[in-house]
Amino acid sequence: MPHTSWFNSKGYLQGIFWMLITCIISSSNDTLTKYVGVRLSGAEVAFFRFFFSALVLLPFMLARGKDAFITRYPGAQCIRSVLLVLAMTAWSYGVASLPLTLATTISFTVPFFVLPLAKIFLKEHVGWQRWAATLCGFIGIIVSLHPTANAFNPMALVLLISAIMFASLDIINKKLLTEDETLLSMLFYSALGTAVLGFVPAVLTWQTPTLHELFFLFLLGSGGSLILFCLLKAFAATEVSALQSFRYAEFVLSGLFGIIIFHEFPATSLLIGAAIIIPSTLYITLYETRSKNNKLKKLKAAQSS
Repeated sequence: MPHTSWFNSKGYLQGIFWMLITCIISSSNDTLTKYVGVRLSGAEVAFFRFFFSALVLLPFMLARGKDAFITRYPGAQCIRSVLLVLAMTAWSYGVASLPLTLATTISFTVPFFVLPLAKIFLKEHVGWQRWAATLCGFIGIIVSLHPTANAFNPMALVLLISAIMFASLDIINKKLLTEDETLLSMLFYSALGTAVLGFVPAVLTWQTPTLHELFFLFLLGSGGSLILFCLLKAFAATEVSALQSFRYAEFVLSGLFGIIIFHEFPATSLLIGAAIIIPSTLYITLYETRSKNNKLKKLKAAQSS
């Protein structure tokens, strides 16, 4: 029997390890986006992110042969690419203009937007528990954005629009794509399609990147693929619900990167808002996981009877 390394084994500690690595890469990506976004436009940053992501994934596609390039859902891949280029361009503009901790906090709101969209487009039943958690989350958003303050930055609304588009992408993934489309194919065509669609907006706002900016953009593209890889490793190691609380390490990391690199100190309103949003998001995740487990248990009980 071949020896399995600790990193490839299943277990709670392995799950925590991969989740924390995911948070580190995600925070680093936002930091890089903010850094290169000081001079380059959000459209150009988004283009290079996905261009380099597709470039990194290409050798893996070639290693699997021509069958890896066959997609059963070209229309769905195009729709995903359109949404992704819009979402990432908006996100790049927003992150470059706002404190990292605020951007990270807004990223936690994606599950709140998934809920009403799932109700409308997937006809899913939504219980009062999820509506209550979502309402608390939106209160947290308002507190975090502090719209009545003189220092309110309208770019925060751009990040919110981006979060809504990411939520829409989740709904489309669930509705249009099935298990017979490989993860590698989804990653590659998303990156390739987004790079192609984002090329013209990038050219219209073009600033020739310096060599060190190109290096950071390459890291950004590579990091985008690594995030999903590490996340899947975490979920394969242990239960999803057991890992959700560790996801919020990203808020702490973003705060540290913001202070050390950009000299940004979180506002009191942001800390209060995050204290409302994070438990609300965690509750929704735990509730969803528990509901799915109960459905599986009932299904197994029905099949065995």
